[in-house]
Amino acid sequence: MRIATWNVNSIRSRIERVAAWLERSDIDVLAIQETKTRVDQFPFFRFEDLGYEVAHHGFDQWNGVAIASRVGMADVRAGFDGAPTWREATEPEARHVAATCGGIRVNCVYVPNGRHLTDPHMDYKIAWLDALRVAAEGWITDGPSMIMGDWNIAPRDEDVWSMEFYEDKSHVSPRERAAFEAVVASGYADVVRPFLPGPKVYTYWDYQQLRFQKGRGMRIDFLLASPDIASRVTGASIDREERKGKGASDHAPVIVEVADV
Repeated sequence: MRIATWNVNSIRSRIERVAAWLERSDIDVLAIQETKTRVDQFPFFRFEDLGYEVAHHGFDQWNGVAIASRVGMADVRAGFDGAPTWREATEPEARHVAATCGGIRVNCVYVPNGRHLTDPHMDYKIAWLDALRVAAEGWITDGPSMIMGDWNIAPRDEDVWSMEFYEDKSHVSPRERAAFEAVVASGYADVVRPFLPGPKVYTYWDYQQLRFQKGRGMRIDFLLASPDIASRVTGASIDREERKGKGASDHAPVIVEVADV
């Protein structure tokens, strides 16, 4: 199977690019983040016309996650137990959706952005990741699974174009990196890095100051896999072409190849 993750930065704005990419990329399962739309506004029909089933979890113009699969979809669930809420909200934000696709439990995540090192949203981010770690410890005992998406964390110095630039900013702080590694330590493996080691391997480039053109990016989109899936991964790629041109997302799709059992 070909499994991918992509923060599309508004599915309604990018649906033409996403649909065209799916047609030419032979993707079996796509985890989508930052859909920025309600369920009733999601363009399900565009995916269905291409042979995909879709599970979407979104409330409004913020956040939102989805999974598109052409290898079946079962046991769809939005959110995970223990996920914290932001401030006085009565329910968690739309940052996780899961479904079993082709025998793999796919968890699509959009990790909160810490904003700034001292921002209350950073505490929320760490709490969210800790809850994810607890949930992941359960998922890994239930069978083949993956956790993929936009983590808003660059785990290593080589994952940003300049540590000096990011020294006092979010995404690279010890707290964030430790929270990411704790999820990995629950039994999952980063299945892309072995095929695409750094430095200068990025998945995100800010729209400002010609960051993409200057090669000033970050590696913050990851696919983690349980051991029974990690051992079957035969290749990985980052489609930088999708960061180019008019109407591009600020993230590129990340793809892995998983061999059949």
